[in-house]
Amino acid sequence: MESFVLAAGLALSACIAWSIGANDMANSVSIAVGSGVLRLRVAMLLFAVSLTAGALLQGYMVMKTLGRGVVQDIDLACAISSSAAAFTWITTATLLGLPVSTSHSITTAVVGAGLARQVLRGYGSVNLGILSTIVLSWVTSPLSAMALSAFIYAVAGRYLVEVVTRRDRAARALVVALTAFSAYSFGANDVANATGVYVATTSRYFGTPDAETMRYLALFSSVMIALGGVVLGRRVVRTLAYKITRLDLSSAVAAGFANAFTVWVFTTVPYLLIGYGLPISTTYAAAGSIMGVAVARSRSFSSIKTRSVATILLSWVATLPIAAGLGIVIYYLLAPTLGGAG
Repeated sequence: MESFVLAAGLALSACIAWSIGANDMANSVSIAVGSGVLRLRVAMLLFAVSLTAGALLQGYMVMKTLGRGVVQDIDLACAISSSAAAFTWITTATLLGLPVSTSHSITTAVVGAGLARQVLRGYGSVNLGILSTIVLSWVTSPLSAMALSAFIYAVAGRYLVEVVTRRDRAARALVVALTAFSAYSFGANDVANATGVYVATTSRYFGTPDAETMRYLALFSSVMIALGGVVLGRRVVRTLAYKITRLDLSSAVAAGFANAFTVWVFTTVPYLLIGYGLPISTTYAAAGSIMGVAVARSRSFSSIKTRSVATILLSWVATLPIAAGLGIVIYYLLAPTLGGAG
C-alpha cells in the first residue's frame, strides 16, 4: 500500500514539475531567443543543463525547507495532500488566467495539511518562525528584484546599450551567461516545489540519508521540469521573448540579471544564515525586475501598469487561503486511508 501511494505521490510531483517547466522555462531563455543570440533548441538545451546543475548543487537548500522546515517530519499523507492541493489550485488558476505562484501554492498547502495533521493526530506543528520568514520573502523578493534592476539600468544602462548594440562576442557571451545563470538559480530554488515534501517519506522508505534522497529527488524533478519546458514551453518562450524585447535588449539584460541574482540570493543567503533556503516566486521576481527597468527608463512609476500589478496581488492574496484550505480538506479526506502510511 505504501509503495503504491508513494509512487502516486511522486507521479503527482512529476506533473507539478512538468507544469513548472512548461510555464517558467521562458523566464530564463526568452532574452536569448528574443535577441537572436541563441536558437530555441540551443537555448532549451542550455536551460536543461544549467537547471540540473542548480538543482543538484543547491536544490537541497529549499528542499530542506519544504521537506522538514515548515512542518516537522512530513508524513506521506501530508505530502500527498500538499501536492494534490497545490496542483489543484495551480491548474484551476491557470484555467482562470490568474498568474499564481507554484512556490506560494505548495508552501501554503503544506501549512494547511500540517495544521490538519496537528488537529487529527496531535503532532507535527507548523514552524511559525520559518513560515513568517518565507512570507516576508514573498514581499521583499519582487521588491528587491525591482530595486536591483532599476539600479543596474540607471548605473550601467548606457554601457549595456553599447554592448548589445554591437552584437559582438562580448554581447553574445553576456546573454548566454545570463541565460545559464538564470536557469541555474531557477533550478536551485524551484525543484523543491515539486519534490521537496517527499524528502522525509522517501528517506524512510528507502532507508537513505536526507542528503542522498534530496539529490535523487532534485535530479528527478529537474528532468521533469526540463521535459515540460521542451515539450510544452515553446509557445510561452516565443510569447515572452516578444514581450520582453519590446523593452529593448539592454533593458532585458538588466531585468534578467536582477531576477536571476535575486532568486539565487534568496536561495543561498538564508540557508547560510538560518539553515533554510526560501521558496520564492521566480515569476513574481521576474515581474518585479521588469517593472524596475520600466521605472528606471521612464523615471516614473506611471510606466507600471496598475491593473497588472493588481492582478498579481489578487492572485497572491487568493493563493494563501485557497491552497491552505485545499491542503486541510484533502488531508482530512486522505487521513483515514493513509493513516498508517509514511
